[in-house]
Amino acid sequence: MDKIKIHEASETERDMASRLLASSEPWITLRITREQCDRNCHDPEYLLYIANFGKSPGGIILLDPRGVAGSPYIKSIAVFPEFRGLGVGTELLSYAEKLFREKSHHLFICVSSFNHKARKLYERCGYGALCEFKDYIIEGASEILMYKRI
Repeated sequence: MDKIKIHEASETERDMASRLLASSEPWITLRITREQCDRNCHDPEYLLYIANFGKSPGGIILLDPRGVAGSPYIKSIAVFPEFRGLGVGTELLSYAEKLFREKSHHLFICVSSFNHKARKLYERCGYGALCEFKDYIIEGASEILMYKRI
């Protein structure tokens, strides 16, 4: 198995991250546009990291260092389809936890109610549900705020 290496995104990789988000779930179902993804991936307030699986980009994580009540928030995480199930998402979450551990004891993430695989991943990694925002982005779906003490 190839080693996963994580690094800060370049400008070109920010564009790639935006394309990945806009073409993936849950962003498709939530009707999050490519323009919104571009704004987020290029926002200087957010930290964007790329996970390379071997020589190929395997996934991304977008972080807001002051997200929830001043504690870091994982704004977006996505893994390319061909790298799902290979540990890329787990490594990205672990990287975020290590990144913030000295500055905060708390890390937050939201997951859409229909995104069952992502929620299982977060739970396996120690995140627990705090609250549910019903019909928050689209009618009929909830956003579930999850938390981990790091």
